[in-house]
Amino acid sequence: MTERTVSHAQEAQAKPRRRDAQRNRDAIVAVARVAFAEQGLEASLEGVAREAGVAIGTLYRHFPTRLALVEELFAEKFTYLLDTAEEAAAMDDAWEGFCSYLERFCELQACDRAFNAMAAARLPVNTRSGQLNERVREMGIRILHRAQQQGVVRADVTPEDIAFVAWSLEGIIQATRTVAPSAWRRHLYLMLDAFRAGCAHELPEPPLSPQQVRQTIEALECCVADDC
Repeated sequence: MTERTVSHAQEAQAKPRRRDAQRNRDAIVAVARVAFAEQGLEASLEGVAREAGVAIGTLYRHFPTRLALVEELFAEKFTYLLDTAEEAAAMDDAWEGFCSYLERFCELQACDRAFNAMAAARLPVNTRSGQLNERVREMGIRILHRAQQQGVVRADVTPEDIAFVAWSLEGIIQATRTVAPSAWRRHLYLMLDAFRAGCAHELPEPPLSPQQVRQTIEALECCVADDC
C-alpha cells in the first residue's frame, strides 16, 4: 500500500469519527437544553448523557465543566436579549421601549428555569455569557435613563430597582408554573405601573446601593459547578 493510499485510508477513517463526535455533541446540547429548561441549572449531567445516548465521559470531552455546557446553551439567549435591548433603546417612545425590554426579558425567564435562575443571579464575568449579560445590563440602564429623560419613568427609580423585577418574577414563575404559567405578566405590569412618573409618591426606603445588590446576587448566585 502506497503512502498516499495510507493517507486516504486514514482520512476516510477520521471523517466518520468527526461526524460521530458532532452528532454526539448535537445530541448532548439538544437534550441538555430541554433538561435545563425543565429542571434548572441543577439538571443531572449523568441524566443528560444517558438521554443523549452517550457515556458521561463523552459529555465531559465536549464540555469539560457544567459551566461550559451552560455557556453553549445560553450564549444564544443572551445575544437575543442584547439585540432586544438595542431595539428597545432605539424606540422613539421611551416608555414603550422600557416596557418592551422588560417583557422580553421576563418571557425568557418564564420559559426556561435555568435562564430564570441565571437572570436572578449571575455568571462569571470572564465567560462569554457573563460578558453578554453585562452588556445587557448596561443597555438596561441606558433604556431606564432615556425613559426618565422623557419624563415617563419616575425620577427616583435606580438601576438597582430594576433588579427587583428579575428577583420577584423568579419566585412567581416557579410558584405558578403549573397552574397559571402566564400569571407573571400581571405582576410585571403592576410593577410597570409603579414605575410610571405619574404614579410617583415618596418611598419609605432608600434604593439599594450597587454593593447591596452585589451582596444579594451573591446570596442568590446560581450553581454551575460540576458537583451541584
